Amino acid sequence: MEIHGKECEIVKRLNRFVVEIEVEGRIRKAHLNNTGRLQEYLIRGRKAYCIEKEKGKTDYRLFAVEDLGKAALIDTQFQMKAFENALKLDLIPWLKCRDFKRNQRINDSLIDYLFLCPESVYLEVKSAALRQGEYAMYPDCPSLRGRKHISELIKAANNCKTFILFIAAVPGVKAFKPNKEADAVIAELLRKAASQGVEIKAINLIYEADSNSVLLINPDFPVEIL
Repeated sequence: MEIHGKECEIVKRLNRFVVEIEVEGRIRKAHLNNTGRLQEYLIRGRKAYCIEKEKGKTDYRLFAVEDLGKAALIDTQFQMKAFENALKLDLIPWLKCRDFKRNQRINDSLIDYLFLCPESVYLEVKSAALRQGEYAMYPDCPSLRGRKHISELIKAANNCKTFILFIAAVPGVKAFKPNKEADAVIAELLRKAASQGVEIKAINLIYEADSNSVLLINPDFPVEIL
């Protein structure tokens, strides 16, 4: 998947959705759709990548931050588009299905995807944009929404197939694992989910500025649920 980004530099995060950046020597505001803390990336002076916006309160959209010579893809919408693109190209070996609907309800929760394969398959996507050493991790802060989604999928697993997909969108990692230091409840829920039939999967992808491309590094990335 191509994204023709423009190089910029992080100045500071203003709020959950706006980051101040420097582009071509000028200070601008950029939209950020990842509500995680991202403290290891949103550091003053850090090289990043953005695209111009045609309208809105911000001039740019911040989508990736330099890391280990490549870049972490922190934009959650681009992560999901890359996943869907990989599906269309038949690059996801554990999910051979292209017929899906987005934002489908289970009880009072919206789950990202309902696949019709032909049996119903619910799949929730979570962004693992935190790198700690050789691991991509989720979450980077307590997430009540994440707990609710996992709990709903555990209940639904009695009646249909369910997946939780972690998009490890950072370079230089060898596996995904839950960040129990940030949210011990989610770590425990994932252990419960795995024991009750919820498929827990991960893919590893990154942004490469030289080719203006999102690269799928591993479509069946190792998952460590301890």
